[in-house]
Amino acid sequence: MNRRAFVTGLAAIFAAPLTAEAQQVGKIYSIGYLSAGTASDAGNTRYIEAFRRGLHELGWIEGQNITFDYRYADGQFDRLPALADELIRLNVDLIAASPTPAALAAKNATPTIPIVGMSLTEPVEVGLVATLARPGGNVTGVTYGVDAEIFGKQLALIKEAMPSVRRVAVLSNPSIPTQPAALKAVTTAARSLAVQLQPFAARAPGDFDPAFAAMGRERVGALVVVMDPMMFLHRSRLADAAMTHRLPSVSTQAPWAEAGGLLTYGPNLSDVYRRAATYVDKILKGAKPADLPVEQPAKFELVINFKTAKALGLTIPPSLLARADQVIE
Repeated sequence: MNRRAFVTGLAAIFAAPLTAEAQQVGKIYSIGYLSAGTASDAGNTRYIEAFRRGLHELGWIEGQNITFDYRYADGQFDRLPALADELIRLNVDLIAASPTPAALAAKNATPTIPIVGMSLTEPVEVGLVATLARPGGNVTGVTYGVDAEIFGKQLALIKEAMPSVRRVAVLSNPSIPTQPAALKAVTTAARSLAVQLQPFAARAPGDFDPAFAAMGRERVGALVVVMDPMMFLHRSRLADAAMTHRLPSVSTQAPWAEAGGLLTYGPNLSDVYRRAATYVDKILKGAKPADLPVEQPAKFELVINFKTAKALGLTIPPSLLARADQVIE
């Protein structure tokens, strides 16, 4: 055997053990996932899987170089601070938080651990970041993108489906810190469409029935649901109530239409969560949240529940159906 073959053989013998040893001693990063929602909800599972898939595409393999610790508030915002503290005591390397109330709880709990927010609403107004372009602290991420333009689009779609509608109910949760900004945005949008808004509040599921009873007394013609984790968790119940009261309804997330609401228009949240994975990737590789601009949603989707339209006796214009990304038959 010549010298070159001998050296090559030695390299082959020792390469595998050395590689395996390097993988074993490599750092495994711990990601804390803080959600205001619930673990068992299929809608939440869809978005979390998009986030994990995004990480996998970037080379982060669960159990090899990354682990997850999950905490869910089940729609109860007052549980978020304690859950954030639990993650901090676990000494996680980064917290992924969704939506805004969870990100706020995480920021209030730690000024140092990086936080990647997903589905953030009005992050500057609520104090999560200094500006979208320069967050300036330990929080960055992707916004929900709920603003006057989206609410205006939702109301315009309701008007297109129901040209005669004049009074529209808005159901929202006063407990969420972003509610004032959301109501201001939808009110601004309504003025340009000559629509009169009637606000209704629901802080807990026990408020649903009284709110819908009041909608009946006010003789509103349609319903806008300002989605939050509590509303999302009980979306099937809310959609059923809207059907019982013969109210065509619109919200921002596709699962609303899937639960029986008439239509949804808003950001594609699976894409939002997938893009959030790029922030985790950059931060774990050394970037600082303060230097990573907060992104706006890039993809939006219109979903129409045609079954609900037929049950309500509505004729959806063909032009509207043609623009839908999904029609539920």
